[in-house]
Amino acid sequence: MKEIVDIISAYHSAVKENRKTALATVVKVEGSSYRRAGARMLVTDDGMLTGAISGGCLEGDALRKALSAIHQGENKLVTYDTTDEDDAKFGVQLGCNGIVHILFEPIFSDDQFNPIELLKAANSKRENCVFVTLFSLEDKTQPGSVMLFREDSILERNIPEIAGSIKNDAFDVLKLKLSRIETYSIEGKNYDALIEFIPPPIQLIIAGAGNDAQPLVSMANILGWEITVIDGRQTHCTLQRFPSAKSILVAKPKEILANIEIDRQTAFVLMTHNYNYDIELLNILLETNVPYIGTLGPKKKLLRMLDELGKSDEIAKVNGPVGLDIGAETAEEIAVSIIAEIKAVFSGASSKMLKEKTQSIHSYE
Repeated sequence: MKEIVDIISAYHSAVKENRKTALATVVKVEGSSYRRAGARMLVTDDGMLTGAISGGCLEGDALRKALSAIHQGENKLVTYDTTDEDDAKFGVQLGCNGIVHILFEPIFSDDQFNPIELLKAANSKRENCVFVTLFSLEDKTQPGSVMLFREDSILERNIPEIAGSIKNDAFDVLKLKLSRIETYSIEGKNYDALIEFIPPPIQLIIAGAGNDAQPLVSMANILGWEITVIDGRQTHCTLQRFPSAKSILVAKPKEILANIEIDRQTAFVLMTHNYNYDIELLNILLETNVPYIGTLGPKKKLLRMLDELGKSDEIAKVNGPVGLDIGAETAEEIAVSIIAEIKAVFSGASSKMLKEKTQSIHSYE
């Protein structure tokens, strides 16, 4: 979601400067590539790039293709084949042993359903949504971004022949939380649709405004997570100390849930270094459906808290000590450990070394 937020911001800046723009989207990958389907990059007519569609190897040629789409005012699909030696002639040299299909869409600000408006709608709520991009590997006609789907609302372009089928498939993607590509027929021609599941960003609630929370906030901000810092101390819990936090809350444990809306992308990390504060908040959180609770400190501290609360049988609900075992010592290293664990939990990943993984890195390859 951070990439989407950055693209929206860059687009608004470009509009203010009367710059023309195009959106490049990876719509399909065959084999391996640095970025997967759904990766995006905004290109302005003065050559500014926001987002990424590769590790840097495609961006140069993609800039030229985007400027061409802007100049001609029409969507274009470009295929980069790493097995084709001609790609090396253009300086692409992907080295990923895959085929990458990228759709370039010029953005027209007076179009209420242009790709940026659909992305803004995706970012407008903390709700899961599905973004549909329609393209053709056989025909020059490229419909592009056509639908933003939620259970209670739909924004869509006029695609009556297949709209019903796309909505049904979008609902399945929303339910399964797994993106996929489907093929549809329009007037006898086949079109592929990237039906992309987009969850809201992780909402990280950090209970504790000590110095060791500062690198955790900074790193979570880099990932685009929405961060709230909570503490009972007014002297510590300030925006000056945590400028990248979305919100700052000075509160007692019993006051917190009245100010926080928990959803399926919410993580709490308890690191106040105040035993009474932590145990009171832990007791409250164990009565909720929050999907992630992490506690800083030794295991015996967590066991003691659960024992005092009479909830020793709920230890499986708590990640304590919080973080992955990476040999962390400093506050910055501990922050890396915590961030990595939370990311792995919400991604459903094993968090083991990639060299030990026998399947593809990405589960949907």
